[in-house]
Amino acid sequence: MRVNARFEGEAEQQLNYLAEATGLGVSEVLRTSVQHYYDQMRARRSGLAHFSAFVGQGRSGRRDIASNYKALLAEGWAGKHQYHAPAVHAVHEPDPPPWPTQPKPPARAKSPRGGA
Repeated sequence: MRVNARFEGEAEQQLNYLAEATGLGVSEVLRTSVQHYYDQMRARRSGLAHFSAFVGQGRSGRRDIASNYKALLAEGWAGKHQYHAPAVHAVHEPDPPPWPTQPKPPARAKSPRGGA
């Protein structure tokens, strides 16, 4: 596609600056600018911007979702994957050491000098 455009004033200065700063020709600066603008628009219309339209729109009838979301997710995943997920806030006890533990013998009292 061939484009004939007129740039005057500030737009002309900006285009000249970009061409000089990048070392690209005016046509390449315009192509790059269009690509950059296109990428921004596509990102807005997809991804999180698109996802945010659905957040908070469901009506589950439950009032505890915000405070119990981790437990609810664990239950859902456990049912889906046939895996019993541990409680979200369970305390993990460390494994015992691999060596036997023995109590230390009591410390001996020091005897006075010269005596036994």
